Amino acid sequence: MRATMMDYPLTLTQYLERAGTLLKDSEIVTRLPDKSLHRYRYGDFHRRARQLASALRRAGLERGDPVGTMMWNNYPHEECYFGVPAAGCVLHTLNFRLHPNDIAYIANHAGDRFVIVDDVLLPLFEKVRPEIAPERVFVVALSGQPVPEGYENYEDLLASGDPDDDLPALDERDACGVCYTSGTTGRPKGVVYSHRAMVLHTMAMCMTEPFGVSQHDTIMPVVPMFHANGWGLPYGAVATGARVVLPGPHLDPVSLLDLCQVERVTFAAGVPTIWNGILQALDAEPDRWSLDPRLRTAVGGSAASEAMIRGFDRHGVRTIHAWGMTEMTPLGSAGVIKATMGELGEDAQYDYRAKQGIAMPFVDMRLINDAGTAPWDGETMGEVQVRGPWIAAAYHNSGELGDKWTEDGWLRTGDVATIDSEGYMKITDRTKDLIKSGGEWISSVDLENALMGHPAVSEAAVIAARHEKWDERPLAVIVLKEGAEADADALQGHLAGDFAKWWLPDDYLFVDEIPRTSTGKFLKSALRERFEGLLVGEGGG
Repeated sequence: MRATMMDYPLTLTQYLERAGTLLKDSEIVTRLPDKSLHRYRYGDFHRRARQLASALRRAGLERGDPVGTMMWNNYPHEECYFGVPAAGCVLHTLNFRLHPNDIAYIANHAGDRFVIVDDVLLPLFEKVRPEIAPERVFVVALSGQPVPEGYENYEDLLASGDPDDDLPALDERDACGVCYTSGTTGRPKGVVYSHRAMVLHTMAMCMTEPFGVSQHDTIMPVVPMFHANGWGLPYGAVATGARVVLPGPHLDPVSLLDLCQVERVTFAAGVPTIWNGILQALDAEPDRWSLDPRLRTAVGGSAASEAMIRGFDRHGVRTIHAWGMTEMTPLGSAGVIKATMGELGEDAQYDYRAKQGIAMPFVDMRLINDAGTAPWDGETMGEVQVRGPWIAAAYHNSGELGDKWTEDGWLRTGDVATIDSEGYMKITDRTKDLIKSGGEWISSVDLENALMGHPAVSEAAVIAARHEKWDERPLAVIVLKEGAEADADALQGHLAGDFAKWWLPDDYLFVDEIPRTSTGKFLKSALRERFEGLLVGEGGG
């Protein structure tokens, strides 16, 4: 017997057209550079996204041509998310927090024909422009200033298009977007996404678990839209008809909390460094904000500590711990409690919620170590390897695959983890960040999360330092909360009840800040370089 279903392409234009016809009254709100609010409806968004698609085609762009964006989270960027792929082109979100040399390399490597830039980012773009060669550059003038000479106005580009033009017929395997890895080791590498992958990823992230996104939600993507497709939220919101709140360039805790309160945000997503700052603001002034009781947050990009998850619970905000990568579109797993585990005690539930969780549908996951396939016993560590329909099989124009993919086609994530018998994955480290002391592995992530549970600690990063006897020992780099005090003895005592003695750091260094990557993760390579010559003491027993 053969199936009798239609062969219907899975493309992002289906989400766009549905939004414009069935969900046209849903609202998109943007906080502009001057902190005023711009509001319009999905009907307007649909018309303008189609205008953009038409304008790009009329300007001579062809299927597969990349269009770069250097933009904050705002309504024109949302239009690009759909208008560029609807034209058959490829949306290339440029990470403007990278070094200008890296931005130029990425734009040239992708071959961006057009670039669209927020006017407030023009000073940064000017540093890059001499090194790249786009045919045309369009400026989104949201700050009220005229577009400088030598640039074109985004609104004029839209005006050259017709929303009633026919959209091109697309194949679901056509490219719709490209994001580049942050390039912490070697040159940034491009991951090219297909319409099919993006549609399936959007469906998965909108399921009741983990995030339950629906048209009854007000969604605020705090994660920059240049980072791994904005974690899929720009697509998930439109697919479901959710109300969207875009914070623009205002990402400080007070501004975000004010926006959450005024716009009654019910779902937000960002990296732990953002949420740590928001939690500290809530703790400092617990009665200042009245947040929607439905508010939940997705935290990813790096590990979220149990202390942070408990902290937000105290304020009535539920945190969902998620994990993924640029190469995974990015969602791979989420820390939700199974219905069959509802009888667990409170501490056990927090332990599970602090893990990276169970794999999403269609994401196959395995652990590999020197002995082969590691058992799912919650103790044996191995590298997480994944495969699935929204997981990259290669990098863009990279030549050989190198060692990023296995011979049987699995992606090597570089994350070291355990998986327990229930299928909950817990990342213990990156392969490059593991500390090997006397032949035994120590997880820097476990130590960091525990240290950030101390009431005086704002941030903690643990790296390997040289030791004459044990080769490597943990070195903790600490940022204290403003006005708080703690010394090495206090922090060592805080850890002693939960870790074996040989896991405990040999030294503590107190600093004003920990360097970060362009996406807000701790840049441990910079710490290792800074303290490369440090030889820690005789501990390590």
